[in-house]
Amino acid sequence: MSLLEGILLGILQGLTEFLPVSSSGHLVIFQDFFGVRLPGITFEVMVHFGTVLSVFWVFGGDIVRIIRCSPHKKKERRFLLMLMLGVIPTGLMGLLFRDFFKAFFESTLTVGIMLLLTGAILYSLQNLRPGVKDEATIKPREALFIGFIQGLAIMPGLSRSGATIAAALWSGLDRQTAVRFSFLVSVPVILGVTMLEVITLREAGFNSLTGGVWAGTLAAFLSGILAIKVFVRLLQAGRFRYFAYYCWLAGGLVIVLKLAGL
Repeated sequence: MSLLEGILLGILQGLTEFLPVSSSGHLVIFQDFFGVRLPGITFEVMVHFGTVLSVFWVFGGDIVRIIRCSPHKKKERRFLLMLMLGVIPTGLMGLLFRDFFKAFFESTLTVGIMLLLTGAILYSLQNLRPGVKDEATIKPREALFIGFIQGLAIMPGLSRSGATIAAALWSGLDRQTAVRFSFLVSVPVILGVTMLEVITLREAGFNSLTGGVWAGTLAAFLSGILAIKVFVRLLQAGRFRYFAYYCWLAGGLVIVLKLAGL
């Protein structure tokens, strides 16, 4: 894989991982219509690692504060427990229904439908009044609900970041807490997926770490940071409708093309 290919695919992964447009959905679309194929498990492991680093870069201070203070401060301890609780539904759904969700990655038409649903979810936030719940008042049922929605977002075309932010805001969390919970609860999930890929990579050997792979990892890291910051800024400005329009356009176009037999 060339440096340019690695950079372009890394940027695609980093941007779509965190912007509410579904990275897995875009991968399915690009594979179907443009013949794009990720160059092996090594590249998948490394770009996922790059996106995890993006979250640590942006929210590292929060992560350190929560871990350091959780044994002593009730607020941080509660938020950490809610994050751990939120991971449970996602993990169980991924383990128990892996084959069920995997089948959807073969259906570009399903991706189009899920993009339309993602657009509707994002547009529902346009006139939603901000909640008032913060780290100290988030409840277990709300953490479980967000985790359940994150599990559903395994389906390609349904944005993980968009769906979890929506679930958090629907649950009455304030915007700052919703953003932090959405991104921090994704860390164990992305790390878990990466570790599963590392097991496969270990069996195949670590001989594929080419310059293109390293370039893609760096591109995923940098574009991931940009995507998170853009995401947060647009949420604070209440401009999620732009992503809704994009998802509707992309989803509608995919559906039309597939029904036309293209």
